[in-house]
Formats: sequence, C-alpha cells, structure tokens
Amino acid sequence: MKSLLLAAALIALSCTLGRGEDAKSIYQRECAKCHGADGKGDTKMGRNSGAKDYTDPRVQAAMKDEKAFRSIKDGLTEGDKVLMKPAADLSNGQIRKLVAYMRGFIKG
Repeated sequence: MKSLLLAAALIALSCTLGRGEDAKSIYQRECAKCHGADGKGDTKMGRNSGAKDYTDPRVQAAMKDEKAFRSIKDGLTEGDKVLMKPAADLSNGQIRKLVAYMRGFIKG
C-alpha cells in the first residue's frame, strides 16, 4: 500500500513539474519590459522599438497567430536594427501559450 501511495505521489509531482512556468510568468519575465504588463507597449523600450498596443482590437485582428509565433521564436529586425531578440530559450509550447496570453489583452 505504501508503495502505491508513493507511486501516486511521484506521478502527481511529475505532472505538476511537467506543466512548467505559466504564460503570465513568462510574459512578465520576457516581454513586459517592452510590451508593458498591460500589453499596451507604452514603455520606454516599447516606444523605442515600435511595440504595438495589444489592447487595440485592430492590432489584434491584424496579428495572425503564426506571425506572432514566428516573431517571438525568430525575433524581429528592421534592416540592421534588432527590434526584438529571438526567444531561443522558450519551447514551441511556451511560445503558443504566450500568443494565447497576448490575445487576452484585447479590450472588450
């Protein structure tokens, strides 16, 4: 019986650890310095790099998920200027979660 309980506890622990960091935490760590905690892009770095206002329905409508995914994964440049570095340390799943999280900034 003890080994069964231990096995169940280990499975539960591995499932919890497997989920990893949530999108909000990743956004706060990786994106908010430019895009702002509220997604408006109204930060000094955001204004300098031309970050878009993700609370604007028109911006959200124009932003396709695949393009957002690629922008995060590969970064953005304008000529020789790097506007956004690639998110090399994020998995594809984490990037998809970030895109979904950004969709939540849209105003009613």
